[in-house]
Amino acid sequence: MAASVAVRQRSATEGTGRAAPLIVYFSSVSGNTARFVEKLGLRATRIPLHPSDQPLVVNEPFVLVTPTYGGGQGRGEERGAVPKQVIRFLNDERNRQQIRGVISAGNTNFGEHFGIAGEIISRKCSVPHLYRLELFGTPEDVERVNEGLERWWKLQ
Repeated sequence: MAASVAVRQRSATEGTGRAAPLIVYFSSVSGNTARFVEKLGLRATRIPLHPSDQPLVVNEPFVLVTPTYGGGQGRGEERGAVPKQVIRFLNDERNRQQIRGVISAGNTNFGEHFGIAGEIISRKCSVPHLYRLELFGTPEDVERVNEGLERWWKLQ
């Protein structure tokens, strides 16, 4: 049985009265993505790290925040860039129906493959790639993402 969405932190509302998007994120044991999401201060839930963990099913619109792995050096179209846990999460049709956008984290040392996981997910799920940031983001990234999400979400 799938886990319900656990929500933490504040529930932001906009001038339109619509709630800000739920942030669904994956973060490895390094915790870089988790640190960034925590700084956003929005409702958030984490995609489980281990395959043996109860799968997450989301029943409301969300924005996905994901790291990019391997600098696009693996095999196939994804080249190992999208974490397996994110692929497994998005392979559930219920989750795919609720995704509204994606934000990717990565390492600028990957060059043209910086944040490529976001591009791959954007293309496969037909949602916008809203932002890419390095590792756990800067204070400027936090400000830009919060302001951008607020403006963008009002248009949804």
